Amino acid sequence: MSQSLWVGQPLWLPAKTTHQFPKLSGRHKTTVAIVGGGITAALTAHSFASAGIETVVLEAGAVARGSTAASSALILQEPDLELAQLADRYGLRSSQRIWQLGQQSVRDLTSLLRRLRIRCDLAGRSAIYYAADAEALERLRQEFQLRSRSGFAADWLGVRELRDTTGISGRGAIRTHGNAQLDPYSACVGVLRSAVAAGARVFEHSQVQRIEVQKHGVRITTPHGTIDSQGVVIATGYATRYFRPLAGRFRLYRTYVLATEPVSARQRAELGLSDVMVWDARRPYHYARWTHDRRLLLGGGDQLVRPGQKRQRQFERARTELRQYFEGVFPALADIPTEFAWEGLFAMTPDSLPYIGPHPRYPRHLFALGYGGNGISFSQLAARLLLEQWRGVKSRDHTLFAFDRTRRS
Repeated sequence: MSQSLWVGQPLWLPAKTTHQFPKLSGRHKTTVAIVGGGITAALTAHSFASAGIETVVLEAGAVARGSTAASSALILQEPDLELAQLADRYGLRSSQRIWQLGQQSVRDLTSLLRRLRIRCDLAGRSAIYYAADAEALERLRQEFQLRSRSGFAADWLGVRELRDTTGISGRGAIRTHGNAQLDPYSACVGVLRSAVAAGARVFEHSQVQRIEVQKHGVRITTPHGTIDSQGVVIATGYATRYFRPLAGRFRLYRTYVLATEPVSARQRAELGLSDVMVWDARRPYHYARWTHDRRLLLGGGDQLVRPGQKRQRQFERARTELRQYFEGVFPALADIPTEFAWEGLFAMTPDSLPYIGPHPRYPRHLFALGYGGNGISFSQLAARLLLEQWRGVKSRDHTLFAFDRTRRS
């Protein structure tokens, strides 16, 4: 299952697959079972185990080798939809709260990783969202004004400031501070190990075959064992075949990422990009950032998954187009070879917000699905909200990500 979530060669994966955790065998009991072995499951497991709740994690393949391995790991405070676009759907007050939760999630995540001393190349970064044409410029100006009125700190960059900071010839940009970047594979494995230290049990190569809701809990069956649990958290990224009635709520996309060879100081100066994360206002958007080992990471050009597509052929074409696009943005890139290239699969909801919480069709289940292109920030948010919901805490924040959230009329 994990292999199908990406093709190519993600930068983050170690050359040799290592066995991190055992396979489930025999009968076990727990308070909560978490299905999934990516960063969302890891953070949720740590959240529950640290709260003293007996926790088991079940991963079908190897942990951190699904969508997490394909992530470009830009930890942004904002969702994929601009504040103005969200406000059109849900009103300004709800949209402002969603953005506040995004900011808090980045702070919580970076604080957690530092407190746990997880080595994952975590670094704070400013993010620059730029307009390449007049139409996008006007939209970004209005977005900047709305963010300012809403109390979200940001700077406006003109043409010269944008070029001086990024090397990009654009029309203007919004710069925000307090974002982050990391190595998603190392972060995920590190958080899972910390969850185990807090009392969680993690099982790899333990694909869930059946979930039976019983009078006092659920029974989860894998090829070699069973788990009896009071409830289950589904943190698989999107609705798998076990939850086909939910599939219509998601659209699957493929995203593409390139990583160059490590660059010299001279090459970096010629590129002109400082230690910031940058992405454009196109749809679909494109983004770039540096890695800790001096590689330029380039991504975007997301494409909707359609039936009958030849995946490998599409990947080869898309990586070529992505490279050509960025050589237009950074002309000096033409002399720097690509060393890693991959394509990852991810799920988007209609409003780019995840579903976090219960669904009436599935008693004793909680879900964290559909994180979109800014998944890791939402993963941290899900870990907190799911623990609140498990404990019976009521909060208006839960309604913002519920399955039954409704648009403003």
